Amino acid sequence: MRELSIFVDESGSDGLSDRYYLLTVVMHDQSDSIAESIKAYEDALRAKGLPNIPFHASPLMNGKDQYSGLDLRTRKMLLGSFRVFFRHMPVKYHTFAYATKQFASLDELAGTMRRDLVNFLFDNLAELQSYDMVKVYYDNGQHSIAESLHRAVEYALSKDAVVYRSAQPSEYRLSQAADYICTMELTAIVGSAKRKWSQRKKPKNPRSVPNGSASSETPSSPRRQIPRANPATASSARAAA
Repeated sequence: MRELSIFVDESGSDGLSDRYYLLTVVMHDQSDSIAESIKAYEDALRAKGLPNIPFHASPLMNGKDQYSGLDLRTRKMLLGSFRVFFRHMPVKYHTFAYATKQFASLDELAGTMRRDLVNFLFDNLAELQSYDMVKVYYDNGQHSIAESLHRAVEYALSKDAVVYRSAQPSEYRLSQAADYICTMELTAIVGSAKRKWSQRKKPKNPRSVPNGSASSETPSSPRRQIPRANPATASSARAAA
């Protein structure tokens, strides 16, 4: 029996207090084992003298929770090790990104997210329907995500072929991979916005004016535009060795 695992993670809050809201979907054909990749990753941690801590990007990067006693060098090594591990995993992923300021309410964002998930599932419907069972893993951390996910999956696929499972990131490496992707995509978005802001702050070359004085235009505040229905920063890739 062919089985597909779908792991979901998000970056952002249900209160729309964050500037961006990201949703990542990681798909893995269970016939393509990741056991060897996991073993290689854990062996690499052991060889480097690094702790085998379940990967969680935000506290790792900020030195909090289980990473609070680790110095910056060690945390950088942990991040690099997980990056190598992820590159060798046989998975596909897709990330949806939304600028929260474009939504008046959480319900509006949830509706857009649900529509985008349905479109994504229909775009991959032939592949999804080739599996006898689709297992969806999510930790139910955000109510809006859980509701949108259930509605979208049940709209696009047969309910008899879908199983939902609660996934604590500490228990599944693929759930940790979804967390990693969300953080890297968010970092890329924020970095891009900062570069654009920096470029717009640079004064233009002085141009001649009738009285011989120099003038330059003052740039307006930058605006990061991320379309609602088709997120500009959404990405899809296959992790390859």
